[in-house]
Amino acid sequence: MTTPTPQWQLPKGETISTDWVNTVQTIANFPNPPKRAAELLWQRGIRTAEQLTAFINPDVYEPMPPASFGGEMTQAVERILQALENEETVTIWGDFDADGITSTAVLWDGLRQFFPAGTLNYFIPNRLTESHGLSVHGLDAISADGTTLVITCDNGSTNLTEIDHAQTLGMDVIITDHHTLPDERPTVVAIINPRYFESGHPLAHLSGVAVAFKLVEALYARLTPTRPLSELTDLVAIGLIADLVQLSGDCRYLAQIGIRQLQTHLKTDAPIRPGVAELLKLCRRTGDRPTDISFGIGPRINAVSRIHGDAQFCVDLLTSEDADHCHKLAQQTEWANTRRKALQKDVHTQVTQRLTELDMATVQVIVLADAQWPTGVLGIVAGQVAQEYGKPTILLTIDGDVARGSARSVNRIDLYQLVTDQSHLLTSFGGHPFAAGMTLPLENVSLFADALNRQLRQVGVTSGPTITIDLEVSVCELGRNLFQQLNLLEPYGMGNPVPRLLVRNAWFDNTWHQKIKDPVSKQKLRFIKTHFLLKDDTAIAGFPGLWWGHYKDDLPIGRCDVVLELDFNTYSRQKKPQYGGYEVRLLDVRSVESEVAATVAMPKQQVIDCRAQSAKSDLLDALVVTQCPTTWQELRPWFHQATQQQTPLVLAYENPEPMAPVEVWKRLVGIAKYLTRTETSVTMVELMTRLELGEVSLRAGLVALGSLGFRVRERGLDETLDMEGSPLSLPIKEGGINRGDLQSLLPSTTIIFLYDEAFAETPEQQQASLRLLLASLREEQFQRRYFSDVPVSVAQTVMEE
Repeated sequence: MTTPTPQWQLPKGETISTDWVNTVQTIANFPNPPKRAAELLWQRGIRTAEQLTAFINPDVYEPMPPASFGGEMTQAVERILQALENEETVTIWGDFDADGITSTAVLWDGLRQFFPAGTLNYFIPNRLTESHGLSVHGLDAISADGTTLVITCDNGSTNLTEIDHAQTLGMDVIITDHHTLPDERPTVVAIINPRYFESGHPLAHLSGVAVAFKLVEALYARLTPTRPLSELTDLVAIGLIADLVQLSGDCRYLAQIGIRQLQTHLKTDAPIRPGVAELLKLCRRTGDRPTDISFGIGPRINAVSRIHGDAQFCVDLLTSEDADHCHKLAQQTEWANTRRKALQKDVHTQVTQRLTELDMATVQVIVLADAQWPTGVLGIVAGQVAQEYGKPTILLTIDGDVARGSARSVNRIDLYQLVTDQSHLLTSFGGHPFAAGMTLPLENVSLFADALNRQLRQVGVTSGPTITIDLEVSVCELGRNLFQQLNLLEPYGMGNPVPRLLVRNAWFDNTWHQKIKDPVSKQKLRFIKTHFLLKDDTAIAGFPGLWWGHYKDDLPIGRCDVVLELDFNTYSRQKKPQYGGYEVRLLDVRSVESEVAATVAMPKQQVIDCRAQSAKSDLLDALVVTQCPTTWQELRPWFHQATQQQTPLVLAYENPEPMAPVEVWKRLVGIAKYLTRTETSVTMVELMTRLELGEVSLRAGLVALGSLGFRVRERGLDETLDMEGSPLSLPIKEGGINRGDLQSLLPSTTIIFLYDEAFAETPEQQQASLRLLLASLREEQFQRRYFSDVPVSVAQTVMEE
């Protein structure tokens, strides 16, 4: 089964008056009439000079004061001032996602200048062992440390039991949050939550970090701060954009001034936030675009808790003034993000495979569970699947007799209400209309899925992927002028999405694809992207573009209609200066060739099963896989290579006999000690061969070694790039195509081990790294057992998707 074809929703095609175009030109100071910007603004409800001025210029916009929260804000400020006067111990209770981390950082960085040393602390729950919000055992711990006031950020509104428990321990609670409110106000000192406002209120869509900022703003009005409030706005922008809230009203204003502050960090040798500067360097961005957060900083902060569980150090990364310390912490986020991408891709492939077993025409809500899926990436994969299939998606991991996981919605379906109606089947649940987390007994999963599907069918909501198209343009319009017009509407977000452009009757030329490696760790994640020049009758010279996750053979031949986004890439400008750094990102494509041409059947790629045979030397004129893969991504390049060479693909690997994960770890430590002592090097391939493990598990092993004090220096990893479009570039042996060994697909990096006891982490951190390695090994061995027996028919079906 392939991903369903999205339905294109075309723009209404309203006629825009010349007066409005002239108004936009005057206010935005464009040299030429910005017709496209005027169209887009009109579509999105910006139709007067006053609206436009406030929309594009944050210095003109008048933000709402903190006093808008009324008595709740007043009571919160008074209680914090009381704590200051009495030198009480105050704990900020944050959350482990980017909004929660930045919320904590804003309160910590904003308030610590007023508190005596040791009286202001923060606490971040562990994503892998705890849920969002307050917990009884966590409250017990901070109470034992002397806390008398708890300030939550990005959580707490519905933790009624935990709030009562805090009070029994003698602790007051101030809640700052933006999630769903309980039916009755909890018995807290204050609950500052924008959900009290009507949906059209300028404060209605604040995220957790913006609410925390409003509390700091109110306190600054009563105290004498040593640092300006503006120095916190970069953190606010990171949390707002990463949390995908609607960027309207004060949300848009805070994002605008926050991005202005964010881009200052790389313009000085001594940035106010060296940690943020390090993150920008790692993702090769400057901080002047919202995508620098959504595709750069945000995923790196989120990755830490997804992989390690404990994300406490991220607050330190965002607030420390020690540049060397921040450099080390930023490197940890980069490694976590690399691991996250690998896990995310693997789980996404498994989910897609599972969906082939379902009749998707009858499925309204996707609910899947698996014991092998890591909890940390379920939310992000659920979001991918929801967008691809146009259906709310819930992914759960199985732990004994309990299932827990994450849900993401799509097509404006209120997921929170949908799940709330089935709350009797759940153990715990929390979230908002577009995202949620939950825990339920394993025996209830089937009942839960059936109930959700029945409920959505009764409501009559139509599901399926859709792409809303904003403008229809020609290739000759693509470039600097159009980008500047579209850039007028930034920052983009919920309620103001990135414009989608339709180009009709176009075609592709100069197509080629490449494999992608992680830019810092150099780990090959086997991602692919296709490069092309988009042409039409207005610009036969073409315009550069990318299609992520696709081979060049996936592009149609001949004329087609395409949906794309126009973007700017500094790196692209360096490689293709003739295009000024502008390029398009392909989202969807439809051939406009005749139905006859479109329905010509392509011959199926032949896959031969020789896994049970002992002799394989006579497999000539075939592409032979001799080592058992652990993911479909490992097998897919072989399939594409065989298809292009028009030769059979032979599965000739043997059933592996796995080594116990603990034994693998012992041997890895022994090898590292020997190589350190003898000052010799080893390649990645040699290590994987000796230990019988895959690249992802070896990377986890290197991280675990790092926690003991080993440092790894890598050399020689180059990006695999085939300009002819082949996923591999391996020699053809005499007598036939016999590639021989899956190891030829793996990096030949040379590794040098160094050891310094000073770099050893705490025993708790060492155990956490070891647990991740052992889990990776168990997952890898499970996958090898699967691929050792997977039917050829299944492999062929998956490869042809």
